[in-house]
Amino acid sequence: MAKILIVEDDKFLRELIAKKLIKEGYEVEEAIDGEDGVRKAKEIMPDLILLDLILPGIDGFEVLKRIKESQKTALIPVVILSNLGQKDEIEKGLNLGAVDFLIKAHFTPEEIVEKIKLVLAKNK
Repeated sequence: MAKILIVEDDKFLRELIAKKLIKEGYEVEEAIDGEDGVRKAKEIMPDLILLDLILPGIDGFEVLKRIKESQKTALIPVVILSNLGQKDEIEKGLNLGAVDFLIKAHFTPEEIVEKIKLVLAKNK
């Protein structure tokens, strides 16, 4: 069973996505801020990280940078899920090592789960 770490400060969205993933048979861990996300990534070694960019404390770009700089967590695929959607923000996220960039307003929770399944299937 794949483990997913959701790093998202919006409680409603985080719990909604977590419920959908659990229903699909995934194990889900949650982090509510950037520091917590980096710490949990190293502790639980998830199979995938779903990462918001606007977080309390360190932002998602910094979280992504730290995850990719650490040998322990560098290979974990990270999917960014954000309200930010400017071309330069998307490029920055992908250049820092994210495997995909989803703009919250453009995807339903079901579609987010489908994207996660695709990324996990590619990384097997």
